[in-house]
Amino acid sequence: MRCKPKKQIIIQGHRGCRGLLPENSIPAFEKAMDLGINTIELDIAITKDRLVVVSHEPYMNPLICSQPNGSEIKVSDEKINLYKLTHNEIKQYDCGSKFHPKYPNQEKLKTYKPLLAEVFELAKVKNSDVSFSIEIKSKPEYYDVFTPPPETYVKLILEEINKHEMFNHVNLQSFDIAILEEVYIQSPKMRVALLVDDNETINTKLNTISYKPDIVSPYYKLLTAEAVDSYQRQGFLIIPWTINKEEDLKRMIAWNVDGIITDYPNRLIEILKD
Repeated sequence: MRCKPKKQIIIQGHRGCRGLLPENSIPAFEKAMDLGINTIELDIAITKDRLVVVSHEPYMNPLICSQPNGSEIKVSDEKINLYKLTHNEIKQYDCGSKFHPKYPNQEKLKTYKPLLAEVFELAKVKNSDVSFSIEIKSKPEYYDVFTPPPETYVKLILEEINKHEMFNHVNLQSFDIAILEEVYIQSPKMRVALLVDDNETINTKLNTISYKPDIVSPYYKLLTAEAVDSYQRQGFLIIPWTINKEEDLKRMIAWNVDGIITDYPNRLIEILKD
């Protein structure tokens, strides 16, 4: 039976539920759905065959992935670029069996980087009403190297969302303002979250975007109770990232944020039951 939190707060499972299962994997997304969370947060990149693949980096991260033959990916080597690999090639890499030093209790299993289409299909098969907060991994130095330029990148993502009739179940987010501007050009009704990094300020970032995003998702330590209230009064939903410790989760709840992004959605569910 699915657990339903008592309080009305948006529970976002970061990369599915990274604290419990390998990040951005089908098993992690299925577990997050089974927990009964509101929203799955995930990241995407583009393959050589122009498919939307779920991955936090547009390359193979040596921390979590191994070569198809099981050997280590050397950090010193040139990055294994997803934009230069087909998805069939990407699927040969195991991105779930390696021990993760930050998540020692993460269940280990052999898994791969799925397509966004596979994640959407999983939600339909499970008859889940979960929403998706999709981060478009992008920065100017990636254009035409690790990712398409913004116009093409956004077009491919919107096509995938519309193909699977998921528009009403998705918001798009990015740290890259150029990407968010392109989302507004191509799909002005799409819900957008502005991501604010730990070395940025919320006001400065808001002043760089030409329209008002629906959601502001800052690094949680950038917030105060007063700031949360102020931004909410301006009409923004405040959904900070990535909060894992019980005391920090309770602080964000006390500050009345609209949602919380966490690697441990099970912890947040338990806290909200009290």
